[in-house]
Amino acid sequence: MGTRADISAVFAEKVVWITGASSGIGEGMAKAFAGAGAKVVLCGRNVDELNRVRDECVAAGAHEDYLMVLLLDVLDYDAMPAALQAVLDEFSRVDILINNAGQGARDRVLNLSMDVYRKTMEVNLFSAIALTKKVLPVMMEQGSGRIVGLSSMAGKIGVHLRTAYCPAKHAVVGFCDALRAEMAHYGIKVTTIVPGVVRTQSAAKAMTGNGELLGPEKGVMVGGLSVDEAIEIIMSQLSEGADEIIVAAEGEVQLMKQKRDDPVTVFRFMEAAAEEEIYSDSGE
Repeated sequence: MGTRADISAVFAEKVVWITGASSGIGEGMAKAFAGAGAKVVLCGRNVDELNRVRDECVAAGAHEDYLMVLLLDVLDYDAMPAALQAVLDEFSRVDILINNAGQGARDRVLNLSMDVYRKTMEVNLFSAIALTKKVLPVMMEQGSGRIVGLSSMAGKIGVHLRTAYCPAKHAVVGFCDALRAEMAHYGIKVTTIVPGVVRTQSAAKAMTGNGELLGPEKGVMVGGLSVDEAIEIIMSQLSEGADEIIVAAEGEVQLMKQKRDDPVTVFRFMEAAAEEEIYSDSGE
């Protein structure tokens, strides 16, 4: 794994645009890039939380002029050209775009409205495609750049109660793989980050069937990795130019490998997990 000095050598002075930078993995990456001397665009909808992240980066030693707070709802595609221009006015280039903004959904398939399916796909996939399409011409003119997509273990394995989230995250993998092949000619790299369970507050923000949020009482992430452990893996492997980064505890890593080598066994395992969680006490 790359050392802190190695990571700083790679990312110092690079312009890194991170969507969903106000919490969770996005916040962790923002702080790590700022600590490595990068110029970081903190992008999201919550200005108070973005300012908090900026202030904490500065308190940790980052240069204030290297941090930009950018308000952007990633579903507002019409606002993307002005957002890109604001970044270029501030930093003149974009070296890394990290499409981290995401939206979870957790409920039984028959309970999930089509509006929830559409929003889950819009936030996780289409918004990332839209922003990538805006930034790619800048990177092509530069002759370099990296696009980073945030998928999930749910983008590799079908999980019960995630019939909206799983297809969105599978699609992120497909988009990144196809984009990687197409953009190599231009010197632009593509990385897919595939987290397993990481102890953030993201589950509490997952939508239920009618679009309401799951909430902190039911949306508790247990086990897995801490955010700090996840960020250490991400930064080390990004600094080495990895095409795909698995960010997960050993058991989850083995399950993803087994899905590749012996998918039928994983299908039966996931069926048993669904039976235990959904139906064991329901009387169905």
